Amino acid sequence: MAATQNNALLEIAQDLRQAAQILASAPTKQKNTAIIATAKAIKEHKSAILAANEKDMLAAQEKTLEASKLDRLALDEARLQAMCEGLEIVAALPDPVAQSIKSWQTENGLRFNQIRTPIGVLAIIYESRPNVTIDAGALCLKSGNGVLLRGGSESFYSSRALHLCLQQGLQVAGLPVAAIAITPSTDRALVGDILTGLDGLIDVIIPRGGKSLIARVQAEARIPVLGHLDGICHIYVDEHAELEKAVAISVNAKMRRPGICEAAETLLVHEKIAPTALPLIAGALADAGCTLRGCERARQIYANMEAAQEQDWSQEYLAPIISIKIVDDIKAAMAHIAQYGSGHTESIITESDTAADAFLTKVDSAIVMQNASTQFADGGEFGFGCEIGIATSRLHARGPVALEGLTTYKYQIRGTGQTRP
Repeated sequence: MAATQNNALLEIAQDLRQAAQILASAPTKQKNTAIIATAKAIKEHKSAILAANEKDMLAAQEKTLEASKLDRLALDEARLQAMCEGLEIVAALPDPVAQSIKSWQTENGLRFNQIRTPIGVLAIIYESRPNVTIDAGALCLKSGNGVLLRGGSESFYSSRALHLCLQQGLQVAGLPVAAIAITPSTDRALVGDILTGLDGLIDVIIPRGGKSLIARVQAEARIPVLGHLDGICHIYVDEHAELEKAVAISVNAKMRRPGICEAAETLLVHEKIAPTALPLIAGALADAGCTLRGCERARQIYANMEAAQEQDWSQEYLAPIISIKIVDDIKAAMAHIAQYGSGHTESIITESDTAADAFLTKVDSAIVMQNASTQFADGGEFGFGCEIGIATSRLHARGPVALEGLTTYKYQIRGTGQTRP
């Protein structure tokens, strides 16, 4: 055992590994029972969960935590109800474990079957997001994976209260409560221990939080990492856009919840429509309380905005700020996204099928949309119930990571006595 590893954490991971082996072959009905029982536990312990969250919120306010993190940290009855609804959706989804991906038979009579299997044991490291405790727990449970949860210090009490609900769900279903574990303290050193893989007990790490956390995980982890670094999302208003849609979508994409990774950070407008469209969109954004930073061409059309600097095009504001640029055409818009985007989510506003097809085909981001707000880049909105995060890499999983994204596969081969010549 490495000297830097925490003995208590290592013991938790060892118990987790054993529990994950049981969970991997648990029947669908038993897993669903645990998920539904978790939702029931959240409703039963609502007052205790909200009290724990209030304790976290007071501490965060004393530390003057930024507004976007406070928004993510806060729980109320509506958000708890949304958690329960997400759990019910996850329980109703098809179980990916043992699902056949494809099957075939070769000339020698061997029958091949590629099936989905759990990855094994995951570690989820997250900040100021107590809802991730439930989302990650439910998705890992349904996909047959054990999980070690490491929430941020800001959400310590909220996460532990929700973790107790997950454990109650496992207990009701007769599954090992060790299958969903949580780190025992807020000690920052625990993150470093987890990044080592804990002597091979952790298979994959999924970070969900701010840029500094994710950058650290990606730089220091000694095992595979699934996640994204930035959410630099774009809205492109094409020359064939319907103005009413363009205004409504742009405002929603930026201002519904400015502090989440799917919030639009840059607005691109086709030069042909800009003289008409930009004043309407910019005015609506300003009225909603958004700070505007525009290129010189944009400021000539709508003067009430700050001058955008080069760094603005690659900035994830996570705040009511948006950068605005006039582009020559759709090719220029796609080139801008390719240069400055983070591969997260982009949306084109257009009534032209030709323009939409080009954008959806050629823009290489995890999620591309037509005539829809980037704020739909969420597992719940995809019908996944919830998500464990957004993946922007090109390996294994991409976009909202839900049940299928938490599985790998293996090959089953059945023969009748064949030997290889």
